[in-house]
Amino acid sequence: MILKPSRADVRIIAWAIGRVILGVGLIMLAPLFTSLVCSEWNVALDFLIGIAACVLFWLVTESTCRVERDLRWFHGLIVASAGWLTAMVFGAIPHYLSGHFKSFLDACFDLMSGYTTTGLFLLQDLDHCSHGLNMWRHLLTYAGGQGIIVIALTFLFAGTAGSFKIYVSEGKEEKLLPNVINTARAIWMISLSYLAVGSSLLWAALVREGMPAGRGFLHAVWLFMGAWSTGGFAPQSLNLLYYHSLTVELVTLVIFVIGSFNFALHYSVWTGDAKEIYRNVETRSFALTLMLSTFLLSLGLGKVGVFGSLMEFFRKGFYNLVSGHTTTGNSTIYSVSFYRDFGFLAMWAVILAMAVGASACSTGGGFKGLRMGILYRYFRGELRRLASPERAVVAEKIHHIRDIWLDDALVKGVFFVLLCYVITYFMGGMLGIAYGYEPSVAFFDAVSAGSNTGLSAGLTSPLMPAALKVYYIFAMWAGRLEFMSVIALLSFFGALARGRGGR
Repeated sequence: MILKPSRADVRIIAWAIGRVILGVGLIMLAPLFTSLVCSEWNVALDFLIGIAACVLFWLVTESTCRVERDLRWFHGLIVASAGWLTAMVFGAIPHYLSGHFKSFLDACFDLMSGYTTTGLFLLQDLDHCSHGLNMWRHLLTYAGGQGIIVIALTFLFAGTAGSFKIYVSEGKEEKLLPNVINTARAIWMISLSYLAVGSSLLWAALVREGMPAGRGFLHAVWLFMGAWSTGGFAPQSLNLLYYHSLTVELVTLVIFVIGSFNFALHYSVWTGDAKEIYRNVETRSFALTLMLSTFLLSLGLGKVGVFGSLMEFFRKGFYNLVSGHTTTGNSTIYSVSFYRDFGFLAMWAVILAMAVGASACSTGGGFKGLRMGILYRYFRGELRRLASPERAVVAEKIHHIRDIWLDDALVKGVFFVLLCYVITYFMGGMLGIAYGYEPSVAFFDAVSAGSNTGLSAGLTSPLMPAALKVYYIFAMWAGRLEFMSVIALLSFFGALARGRGGR
């Protein structure tokens, strides 16, 4: 018999989601301030409306849904998954009021893309977007890289056992410090420190290229946020192609590679354990898959005869490959070039790199290097067992901050998540083909959405079918949360509809 969740369960979930939405409203203060400084009064009004809606929702849930009990595991899973969907709707209010979107669905698409650090967008006339709206877009992806649950934990939750449950439910499994609230704050300390350094370097590069200091500062901050969060948003529709700057490309390349690494790895290096960089299974896995995909990219581009010089290959080929592998989405070429110029092999090298993605517990998406390392060790162990005497005990381990021995439960979990990603990629690709898109283009954008990358081969636009927009929102959401909390939410709704009794 399926047990029906009790009213207390629903209330505590709604209360926690209210705290998350309050966090969204607090983030809106930054673009509101930007709008006021830049005398963008209509834009400021849009954000005041958005803040008011968030605060009103929080007040209602705070006054009607609070209960004297802690969050349980299934509460945390549902708060994470439902919280992101609710945050998408409330965060889309200033987007939609801006007049840059064809529909509220398009505004929701961009919000989910920002939260999940994907970088695909349907915003129209980006080149004439207000400073306030641009600040909001980039704050979305910067905050989403850390996790909107991490934001709420940092400021709005007490350090209870339930806090850890919603932290884990957002796709993060590692505590940098014994207390999860301190872990959330440590993540922000790391990110804000890099923000200061990375933005300064980009600002200097843009001013050197001739951009006015004030505009250059805003662009530097926004470019850093897009690169560090592996979100790929940029203030211009041509993305990094707009700047035509090798220095900007080199700085952003370093930023998004560093940003794609696990926060636990960052913390280990910060606390003096620099050897973890080359000992960690994820950095080794990333290096190996990057070399393999670069080899395929070189073969593909060599076959079609584009990018004749080494510098051109680096700036237009390798840069975009690394951007895809780290699930960033910054690009130095027109989107249609992936299909028109790269050729089949080079294009699929980028698709495979996007599918693999970045590190676990980072700002990136995709399969994750940790899972690729686990699979490699698992298959190596199976081969060793076949070659060993029948009574021999063969055990495999990986090093990820600490030594981890592989067991059946761990490997089964990895296979399950990988299968979910493959199904998500495949269904998105087939849906695109069903709407008449060329197969490579359909799979390119489907994998980009599901892996939270943001590169596009030209499919993603305001004119794409509404069903594809909805599916991409789902793929971005499910891929970022790594499916478990999504499955829990669907089960929760099923239990509400069909369950009996109460908890």
